[in-house]
Amino acid sequence: MRLVSFQSDGHAGAGLLREDRVFPLKNVGFADAVSFIAAGEKEHERVEGWLKGASSRDLIPLDSIKLTAPIPRPPKILCIGLNYRDHAKESNMEVPSVPTVFAKYASSVIGPGDAIVLSSATQKPDYEAEFAVVIGKRAKQVQRAQWKDCVFGYTIVNDVSARDVQLATSQWTLGKSFDTFAPMGPHVVTTDEVPDPHALDIRLSIGGETLQHSNTRELIFGIPELIEYLSRMMTLEPGDIISTGTPAGVGLGRTPPRWLKPGEEVLIEIDRIGTLRNPVIAEKAVH
Repeated sequence: MRLVSFQSDGHAGAGLLREDRVFPLKNVGFADAVSFIAAGEKEHERVEGWLKGASSRDLIPLDSIKLTAPIPRPPKILCIGLNYRDHAKESNMEVPSVPTVFAKYASSVIGPGDAIVLSSATQKPDYEAEFAVVIGKRAKQVQRAQWKDCVFGYTIVNDVSARDVQLATSQWTLGKSFDTFAPMGPHVVTTDEVPDPHALDIRLSIGGETLQHSNTRELIFGIPELIEYLSRMMTLEPGDIISTGTPAGVGLGRTPPRWLKPGEEVLIEIDRIGTLRNPVIAEKAVH
């Protein structure tokens, strides 16, 4: 099952993707993606049955709508820093003994095809391809062995970062939360379609040049460890995002550094999940 959010005729909604068509979830009582996720497995199975039996008149052509971020306003966006050994090394930082956790604000989220806007407040905008987990139900103090019970699915996040702002202090959140600095999508793929989330190739390219290429098997802290660790301190909620970190190849780690520039397009591909494309533009001056 692939969950999307979209805009059509000025209205926002959520739906399930079937090939090149979308089944609107408002037809079965769900106003948005988070309410559908929170409804639980029995409701998901019921709706999936509707989808299988839906006729063409029940579906919207994909090319007639605009996809937005699959979770347009996540309750929480929890990001894991330095979670690939090669990225920690290129950042000249020690491999962490516990997860390095920071937040991005929901106001930074954009969808597939939306522009990453380079603010004049940073001179060092960077890209970070990340595999992200979408929480499916309220969860607290989850044991590592039960991690699958609280996961709805997976998506792609580009953890765009203003490196000069991020590294000016020990607190990373501001440099990570510029408007448009959390591209997400194009959809959420449910867990049943991803047998092993720790065996997925992840790639980022710009202008045909591959800048990042790794596999989620290289994560220092896998999904079970992250869910156990985070849920000890806070309650995880339906629609929360855990973005699991980026591999080596970011602009900060290159010699010379390679920053995002207007006119580029960032392409992230993760096996079984999909492809996320976002153009890069300069911020318009405010007079």
